Amino acid sequence: MNARITFATAGRVLSQLRHDHRTLALMIVVPCVLISLLAWVFEGTQTFDRVGAPLLGVFPFVVMFLVTSVATLRERTSGTLERLLTMPIGKLDLLVGYALAFGLVAVVQAVVATTLAVTALGLDVAGPLWLLMVVAVLDAVLGMALGLLVSAFAATEFQAVQFMPAFVLPQFLLCGLLVPRADLDTALRWVSDALPLSYAVDAMRDIVAREDVGSGAWADLSVVLFAIVLSLALGAVTLRRRTG
Repeated sequence: MNARITFATAGRVLSQLRHDHRTLALMIVVPCVLISLLAWVFEGTQTFDRVGAPLLGVFPFVVMFLVTSVATLRERTSGTLERLLTMPIGKLDLLVGYALAFGLVAVVQAVVATTLAVTALGLDVAGPLWLLMVVAVLDAVLGMALGLLVSAFAATEFQAVQFMPAFVLPQFLLCGLLVPRADLDTALRWVSDALPLSYAVDAMRDIVAREDVGSGAWADLSVVLFAIVLSLALGAVTLRRRTG
C-alpha cells in the first residue's frame, strides 16, 4: 500500500463531498434530526436515556452504509474506478482512501450528534463522553466498511439500496435495542453474537450506565474494530473495476 496514493484518494473523495451539499446534509444533519425526533417522542420518560446512546451509533451506521455503497457503485458505473485502476493504484489504496475520507466525515458526524444529544437533548451519560464519541465514530466507519463491501455485489444504485434490508435491518433487530439479547431465542442469540452492531450497542450501553468502563466495553470495541478491518480486506478482494 502506498501512503501518498492513499491520501491522494482520500483528498479526491473529500473534495467531491465538499461540493455535494445534499450528501453532507444526509450524513451530518439527518442523524441529528432523527435523534432529536426520538428525544421529542420520549419526552418526559426514561426511555430516551435507555435507547438514545445506542441509536447515536445505529443512525450513523445506517446512513454511512447507504451513502458509501451508492457512492462507490457510482464510481464504478461511471468508469471512474476503471480509469483509476489502470494507474499504479492498488485496490487497498483505493478502499483505505475511501475509509479515511468517510472516516473524517464520521468523526464530524459523531461529534455533532453526540454533543447535541448530551447538551440540548439531555442524554444522561455516566461514563466518559469522549469514549461515547469513539464508539459512534466506529459505528459510522463500520457502516462505511460494509457499504464498500456490498457495493461490489450490486449492479445498479437501486440494487445497492436493496442490500439495506439484508445487511442492516437484521443487525438493527437483533442488536439488543428492541429486546435484550439475553432474552432472545437461542438461535437468534447465536446470530446476534455474529453481528458487529450488537457489540457496538453493548459498548454504548456500558458507557452510559457505568462511570468506570469495564473490560467488557473494550472487548466489544475490539470486535467492532476487527469487523471494520475484515470488511475492508474483503472489500479489496471483491472490488471490481466496473459493473457488468
